[in-house]
Amino acid sequence: MAVMGFGPDGWGALMLIAALMSVAVAASGFFIGMVFGSIVCWARLSKSSLARLLADGYATVLRGVPDLLVIYLLYFGGSSLLSYIGAMFGAQGFVSTPAFATGALAIGVVSGAYQSEVLRGAFLAIHTGQLEAGRAYGMSTPLLLRRIIVPQLMRFAIPGMENVWQLVLKESALISVIGLVELMRQSAIGSGSTHQPFYFYATATLLYLAVSSMTGWGFRRVEARAFRGVRKA
Repeated sequence: MAVMGFGPDGWGALMLIAALMSVAVAASGFFIGMVFGSIVCWARLSKSSLARLLADGYATVLRGVPDLLVIYLLYFGGSSLLSYIGAMFGAQGFVSTPAFATGALAIGVVSGAYQSEVLRGAFLAIHTGQLEAGRAYGMSTPLLLRRIIVPQLMRFAIPGMENVWQLVLKESALISVIGLVELMRQSAIGSGSTHQPFYFYATATLLYLAVSSMTGWGFRRVEARAFRGVRKA
C-alpha cells in the first residue's frame, strides 16, 4: 500500500495531518459545547420560567435539526453577514467565514444541547442531603459549588461526556462540506487524485478508530480516578 507511504509520492503524512485537524476541530467544538451546555443546564434548573423556556427551546431545536443543516446555516449565514459588512466598507464579492471556526462553533452549538442533558442528569444525581448539609454549615453558594456540586457533577457526568465526545468526533467529518481539509476531505481528495478510494477510506476508518479508542481509554482512566475511594452500589 505504497500510496499510504511517507515518501514523496505517499499520502501518509497528509492523512495524519488531516486526522489531527479532525481532532482539533472536534476538541474545539466539544469545549465550546461545554460552555453552551453549562449555561443551558443552569437555565433548565433555575427558578425562572423564562430561562427554562428558552433552554428547553434551545435543546429541542438543536437536537431535532440535522447537524449538517446547522453547519450550512452558520456558514452561509455568517458569510452573508460578513459580505454585507464588507460591502458597507467598499468590499466586493462573497466573504466566507473561516471553515475551522464555523465548524467548531457548529459542533459546539449542537453538542451543547446534549451536554446540557448530561450535566442536568449529573446534578440531579447529587444527593440533596449533601447540599442541605453544606448550607447548614453556612457555606456560601460559590463555596458550595466548589466543594460539593462541581466535583460530584463532573464525576457523574464523565460517562455521558464520553458518549458526547464520540458523537462530536464523528460529526467533525461533516465539516468537510464547507471546505475544511480534515480526514474525510483529505480522503476524498486523495481518492480522486489516485483513483484508489478503498485505501483512503480504509485508512480514514482506522485513524478514526485509533482516535476513538485512545480518547475512550483516556475518559475511562479519568472516570476511574474520579471514583477512586467511592463505594459503588
